[in-house]
Amino acid sequence: MKIAVIAESFLPHMNGVTNSVLQLLRHLRREGHEAVVVAPATSWAGPAWAAEQAPAVVEGFEVHALPALPLSGYPNVRVAAGTVSRVRRLLERVSPDVVHVASPFVLGWRAIQAANQLGLPTVSVFQTEIPAYAQRYGAPWLEQLLWNHVRTMHAASTINLTPSSYSMAQLASAGVPRLRMWRRGVDTERFAPARRSGELRRRLAPNGERLIGFVGRLAAEKQVEDLAVLADLPDTRLVIVGSGPLKAQLQELLPGAYFAGFLGGDELGEMVASLDIFVHPGESETFCQTIQEAMACAVPVVAVGRGGPLDLVDNSRTGWLYAPGRLADLRGHVTDLAYDDAKRQAFASAAWASVQGRTWPVLCDELLGHYRSAIATAGARV
Repeated sequence: MKIAVIAESFLPHMNGVTNSVLQLLRHLRREGHEAVVVAPATSWAGPAWAAEQAPAVVEGFEVHALPALPLSGYPNVRVAAGTVSRVRRLLERVSPDVVHVASPFVLGWRAIQAANQLGLPTVSVFQTEIPAYAQRYGAPWLEQLLWNHVRTMHAASTINLTPSSYSMAQLASAGVPRLRMWRRGVDTERFAPARRSGELRRRLAPNGERLIGFVGRLAAEKQVEDLAVLADLPDTRLVIVGSGPLKAQLQELLPGAYFAGFLGGDELGEMVASLDIFVHPGESETFCQTIQEAMACAVPVVAVGRGGPLDLVDNSRTGWLYAPGRLADLRGHVTDLAYDDAKRQAFASAAWASVQGRTWPVLCDELLGHYRSAIATAGARV
């Protein structure tokens, strides 16, 4: 097959959308398929952004980079400019069998319209609960309008993929048709118990403290400030991995925490495996890949019981879930695991076992099946 991958977010900005696209491209190359990527490029904001370029080639596949503007208040995130006609011309030139639309919103919506005009099948992947961000960014009145946009985009797509049962129910209640489940894989070589580093632990926890870690964007939707309820737990230390617009504010709020900055590759795997407990307070996760990566490292999880974590965390076996807003429960669950070595080890073993078999090749093969289904559906309409 030849696949046009439309990425609402892409390199050099790393997040869940970018990571899943990169994993897909690696799989397509290994399996002998063809692909092209359409993604946001450098900003128009001036010379300071000259280095913020999307690469021209990834995994041997060409990247068509469209000029983009930085998102206000979050300059690392870029919104691609250009019209439906421009995207249509790109797709005409590429002539793909199917169009994969990763987390559509602006660029993705243009691609869906362009593909429909050309009679090309689209597989749209719901990966970001953008309507939920409205409340966090001080614009709650936008939430329903944003859900209307989500429904319009996905109603125009051949097949819609959702990463969790919670998201599936959300989209179904919003009136989105043709829904199918597609979860995410985990790299069980990069994220593995063997990555645990005694040297790193001695540096971060010189007195044998329990390391409680978070990995993700330091942005409003991740609710990292909620971790302040853990800051005074005796014989523990918070480890915050990631970058984003709230970094300085969070460093002031959590002066005893270790801020590792952005980590990737084996360095990230080593850090996650060296934790004792993984925490995730964000309430708007459609999946939450970092939870799955922590579990692959045999690190038990305490997460908010909404969205993707509901599928990933088996409550009282691989970790603990707490109700949104119940920060006393967050503290209580972390306390339960931090000071009970036997329970923490039992949860860790169960967490590791629960993610075995969820490799990216398995999940990407499943995605290829969705492509074939979309192609067959589009062919039946002709």
